[in-house]
Amino acid sequence: MQDPTMNAPQYGFQEMATSLGLDLKPKSVETLQVNVTKLCNQACKHCHVDSSPQRTEHLSQKSAKRIIQILKDNAEIKTLDLTGGAPELNDHFEYLVQEARALDRAVMVRHNLTVIFDGNPQTGTSMSHLPKFFATHGVIVVSSLPYYQEYFTDRQRGRGVFEKSIDGLKLLNAEGFGQEGSGLTLNLVYNPAGAFLPAPQRELERDFKRELQQKFGIRFNSLYAITNMPIHRFREDLARRESLAPYMEKLVGAFNPDTCESIMCRNMLSVAYDGTIYDCDFNQMLGMNVNRSDRKPLTIFDFEPRDFLKRTIQFDDHCFGCTAGSGSSCGGEVT
Repeated sequence: MQDPTMNAPQYGFQEMATSLGLDLKPKSVETLQVNVTKLCNQACKHCHVDSSPQRTEHLSQKSAKRIIQILKDNAEIKTLDLTGGAPELNDHFEYLVQEARALDRAVMVRHNLTVIFDGNPQTGTSMSHLPKFFATHGVIVVSSLPYYQEYFTDRQRGRGVFEKSIDGLKLLNAEGFGQEGSGLTLNLVYNPAGAFLPAPQRELERDFKRELQQKFGIRFNSLYAITNMPIHRFREDLARRESLAPYMEKLVGAFNPDTCESIMCRNMLSVAYDGTIYDCDFNQMLGMNVNRSDRKPLTIFDFEPRDFLKRTIQFDDHCFGCTAGSGSSCGGEVT
């Protein structure tokens, strides 16, 4: 069957940036984001990773140890950002958390809330200990909740996900996450349920805090509004609905050059489960890896931060998703 996205028009992100005289060079490597697995207990419609209960890709023990060594050798890397899939389903997840925290690095975990109840879909291993584990090690928990209403959340992430997510948030609150004075951070992530840009982050955060507190007694620290990226599962869905071109035109039309100062690829590196290094998580999913001078892919076993500050970041049309409106990154708006 023909790929429905093959005939999508090209929009020229790099050409636009060049024409505006924008300097898009790397600035630092403050965050090392590692995709430790593509296995997940969910298969969300907007997932740019194409994660699902059937995926088998996992970061190896050798690579996990190398990541910790990189943190030991490079004090300028302040944060280890663990993502997936559901990152907790990797066998070396807890090792990475414990060792990174022992080095006094911030550890951020992209936690989907429902894995606490579903466990590992392939082995049946329970994940009910996660809230306590996160609290013990002072993990920064970042959890997706598409909306504070059941219909929109289940529409994007599957039937029953909203109810489980609320229960997961209550468990995290009970451990102190999101509670004033606890020192335990719980941030939520909002993704639009369709082909449109998110509303202003500050307004969304205010609405989420009000609704979740009034209806469920739930508290959290901050809300990140993230634009749905036109790649993989979401892109294919747009193409099937003949909405890909209109969505891309919406992103291009909302291009904001002010966002380019703070787009995430300028301050971080993304590592795949096989150790290959990318400019960002989205480039990783598109196979746009950082190359050595001999054109071979760079990996964590070639790691030298000074070299990465000299690299040319790879851009393509999906980058309009990070630069539309107020911008979008793994930490929400950028302006």
